[in-house]
Amino acid sequence: MSSTAQADPPVVSPSGHRHLGWALVLICIAQLMVVLDATIANIALPFIQKDLDFTPANLTWVVTGYSLTFGGLLLLGGRLGDLYGRRRVFMTGLLLFAAASLVGGLAGNEAMLLVSRAFQGTGAALAAPSALALITTTFPAGPGRNRAFAVYAAMSGVGAAVGLILGGWLTGLDGAFGISVEGWRLTFLINVPIGVLAALAAPMLLEESERHTGELDVPGAITGTAGLLSVVYGLTRASSHGWTDGLTLTFLIGGVALLGLFALIETRVEHPLLPFRIFASRTRASSFVAMMLLPAAMFAMFFYLSQYIQLVKGYTPLHTGVAFLPFCVGMVLAATIASNLVNRIDPRYLAGVGTLLAAIALFGFSRIPSDTTLPIHAAEAGYWGHVFPWVTLMAIGMGLTFVPVTLTAVHHLRTEDAGIGSGVLNTMQQVGGALGLAILSTVATHVMTSDGEKLQQAAAAAGGGKPPADVLTMIQHQVFAHGSTTAFLVGSAMALVGSAIIWIFLDVKHEELATDLPEGVHVG
Repeated sequence: MSSTAQADPPVVSPSGHRHLGWALVLICIAQLMVVLDATIANIALPFIQKDLDFTPANLTWVVTGYSLTFGGLLLLGGRLGDLYGRRRVFMTGLLLFAAASLVGGLAGNEAMLLVSRAFQGTGAALAAPSALALITTTFPAGPGRNRAFAVYAAMSGVGAAVGLILGGWLTGLDGAFGISVEGWRLTFLINVPIGVLAALAAPMLLEESERHTGELDVPGAITGTAGLLSVVYGLTRASSHGWTDGLTLTFLIGGVALLGLFALIETRVEHPLLPFRIFASRTRASSFVAMMLLPAAMFAMFFYLSQYIQLVKGYTPLHTGVAFLPFCVGMVLAATIASNLVNRIDPRYLAGVGTLLAAIALFGFSRIPSDTTLPIHAAEAGYWGHVFPWVTLMAIGMGLTFVPVTLTAVHHLRTEDAGIGSGVLNTMQQVGGALGLAILSTVATHVMTSDGEKLQQAAAAAGGGKPPADVLTMIQHQVFAHGSTTAFLVGSAMALVGSAIIWIFLDVKHEELATDLPEGVHVG
């Protein structure tokens, strides 16, 4: 069989499935859909607020409502796939996601939209871990599976950037080409045909996984899900209300307590929701930690850089989305290169170099000039000189990192644990993104508050009174730029920590990735 694999004939999965190319397209379309939905509505928020009369406080829930349910239910979604069939759970998640998107696109008030976002997150939590596990069980070990993981990792990485681009374009269609539907509604309605068609195609392109014995760990599901929801909510609230806010602390402490109870339950039940044996591998555990730290830095980059480009440089929503196009291109190219190199180079070196490049890129963002006295017409020069190089470098770093780390995180898992292992990996990404954004938002807010008071006092003293409107605007831009660059600097430190973990602990050999042998059994 090894000689057949080396000849690279039409690839056949372990179960004899031959539609691998189309199967991968289906899985990646679904993954792209659930990932980009975390950002696609960001640019449309002002239009949503106007049309549905959202309060400023409730508007943030359009974004956090999705991430809360997505991050909190991923472990449960992964385990359901292991127990009841991954294709079935994958299809259920897609249909739920499509139905919730339809409700969101037709929402007539804020409550209707927020409920739909929560159900979108639930559907994504069912589909995402099953999608990754289906690659493991559909594609044979070796170059074919590595390439499939590369495409999957690229979709996961570019999804946030694609969401910004697509959200800006769809929002801009409001009233264009005779379209009577508000543009922001299209950011939800576009998911409906994609989700339904993907679910209908699944039985033709994907084989059902073997159902494994065991019962659903209900106490573990309740405490684990509630604990994750509580922690993610506390982290999200901290970015807007601060770490000392009473409700923030209540949810964080309560979430940690519930997760502690969850860990105790998992050591006592016969069929745990999260078998701790998946953390027994040093390589896998370090992959999970690295996959928590790196998205934390990357998602924060999207959050602050998209606002910097709009507020400081004066870009339109669509122009802002297009500014991230180099990230998409760079990520895909780097992931493609990584998928070929991972067959010849150990994952430690690829991911180690990738994380260092990401850290350098974030440090480069921290050097963006905080002095915004340049006129708006200088925005183009500012983009090519201060944004484009680092966006491109960040994409290359993430592409080189996501492919090998995704491989090492789920490789050598028992077949019955593939779904929960994928759920843990996705959970690390979502919780890491929330944690990173909360930490960096706290840092940025502290800097902005301090700088804002000093600059306004200085401007008032120089003018002998209240600064004029144009001076206040310039001060606001300068304060925001300084807060953002400080956040980028802290993000760079996060990436360096992730890099250190990879260099020290990620010791799996590239030969092992071409086999399904137990970890530690070397080939050749």
